[in-house]
Amino acid sequence: MFEQVFQWILKWLPEAVHPYVMPMLVIAIVLQVNLGVCSYLILLERKLSAWMQDRHGPNRVGPMGLFQPVADMLKLLLKEDVIPGHVNKFLFVLAPGISVFTTFLAFAVVPFGPVPDGLTPGDGKFPFIIAPGIDLGIVFIFAIGSLAVYGIILGGWASNNKYSALGCLRASAQVVSYEIPLGMSVVGLAMLNSTMSIEKILLNQANQGLIGWNIWYQPLACIIFFIAAMAEAQRLPFDLAECEQELIGGWHTEYSAMKWGLFFLAEYTHVITISFLTSILFFGGWHFPLIAEADSAYAGATAVKVFVLLSKVFAVIIVIQMLRWTIPRFRFDQLMSLAWMGLIPLATINVVLVMFVKQFELNTLWLFPLSIATFVIAGLMATQSSRPFARRGPAAVEPAAHGGHAHAH
Repeated sequence: MFEQVFQWILKWLPEAVHPYVMPMLVIAIVLQVNLGVCSYLILLERKLSAWMQDRHGPNRVGPMGLFQPVADMLKLLLKEDVIPGHVNKFLFVLAPGISVFTTFLAFAVVPFGPVPDGLTPGDGKFPFIIAPGIDLGIVFIFAIGSLAVYGIILGGWASNNKYSALGCLRASAQVVSYEIPLGMSVVGLAMLNSTMSIEKILLNQANQGLIGWNIWYQPLACIIFFIAAMAEAQRLPFDLAECEQELIGGWHTEYSAMKWGLFFLAEYTHVITISFLTSILFFGGWHFPLIAEADSAYAGATAVKVFVLLSKVFAVIIVIQMLRWTIPRFRFDQLMSLAWMGLIPLATINVVLVMFVKQFELNTLWLFPLSIATFVIAGLMATQSSRPFARRGPAAVEPAAHGGHAHAH
């Protein structure tokens, strides 16, 4: 139905603009939906945190607080936009824009539905992706996503504030550290699928059915990818760059009104991108047995596939939000140790395991027990190595030699 309407619209437009109509339409849809979804994901997180902490969440603005995101947006738009006199004004204003631009640009190669085969500009097919056909889609996302930290660094440095400076230094060290395991986690995935195209990896899983989901072959890579991606997105328990107990607000201490809102929008867009990638790379994307197969052609099959993918994405987002209120924030030395002494060695071992299986032409299902065994052994080793450094409690007061009472000194 949608394609018929679109073909009718194309008849009334010059042929020269046909290749540009569909991409612009997809961009407009993605931007508008993303803005609305981010607003209500914030409401969902506030409601979820209230439920986990046994308290009431937003419930005053509209029925059940459903209009709270609208009130928050009006507040950010109408609030006084303060720019302190001691900041570098150009970079101070530029930083939020860089963060939002890079996070939205990374989403350009993420499919949010079944991408049609043989897609060409102007053919009238809805592509379910902004930029189809990029063979190095994973590399593109990592390259663009890592640039988002420049907005944080510029915002912290331009604020001319010691708390902001410490926050942006933490952010830069964190991104540099976790970019390595994040990139290495998908190397084994690319070797198994012989491609780094997100669309082809999704289609490979769909063609093989449930047994083809990459989570069965790369469970260790999935764990590493998820942890490293959360650290790169500055989500709790990895939000050391804004740690309010130590740095007030870190790199965004001096920001207010809509500039602060843009930083928040960039963070939630990054969360959505992480959830899409986790669902697509490891959990089959839009594929689900019986109802959303690669050859499903019944009426409404495309809508079902989109619904399946969005359901998986929503489940990952819920996990990310629940982790925020479950795991306490790391110390900065723990944050660095987790990357350099934990995730990077595990990612290296995972790549070696994939190379071993491919070299000796073993059944790829062997990767599941090998990956789980590696993760368990690494966990046991980390537990044992941390015991000598456990903090001891206060020394016990020994009884006095005479009278059986301890004397105060």
